[in-house]
Amino acid sequence: MRINNDDLEVVIERKKIKNIYFRINEQKQIYVTCPRLVTKKEIDRLLNDNIKSLEKMYQKVLKENVNKEKVLLLGNELEYVYDRKIKFIDGVAYGPSIDAINTYLEKKSLKVFQDRLNLLAPSFSSLPKFRLRIRKMKSRWGVCNRSSMTVTLNTLLIHKRIFLIDYVIVHELSHWSHMDHSPAFWKEVERHFPEYKKARKELRG
Repeated sequence: MRINNDDLEVVIERKKIKNIYFRINEQKQIYVTCPRLVTKKEIDRLLNDNIKSLEKMYQKVLKENVNKEKVLLLGNELEYVYDRKIKFIDGVAYGPSIDAINTYLEKKSLKVFQDRLNLLAPSFSSLPKFRLRIRKMKSRWGVCNRSSMTVTLNTLLIHKRIFLIDYVIVHELSHWSHMDHSPAFWKEVERHFPEYKKARKELRG
């Protein structure tokens, strides 16, 4: 299928499910998961009807692939130099590969996130006792979970600007008062982070 002047392979996986789902993976394939009786013709019609969504997905994949070729720390691109050991000296990242360095940064992100949380939390009243966790996630930047009393942040945020990290933290802390995305929730977010709309748009870009 042709998306933004590129020919993408369509991969279909039929399962015992009720709905049809599609995404574009890192290999630039349109990956379709669907019920077993859905025909190829129906899938083609669905993809053509959602061409705009596919174009946006593809642009996001292309952008993510470009970023994987860079060492990004808190929104800043670091110069990369090969070395067997990972280290950072004067804005230069040394290591066996760019991917290895970015993975290292993601695993070490908890301290950065905790420091930002400690700065932001005092502006909230009546926060419950909870734990901060990190996890690499594909579709969410953060999760507030009442049952486990945790806030989980996406390790990929370590590559984003502090401005965006702070927004995600404020977003999740606001969920302790409002577990939905009601107008009252967004008012709470705005009270602590007036430029939240700008941050949301940048994270979606």
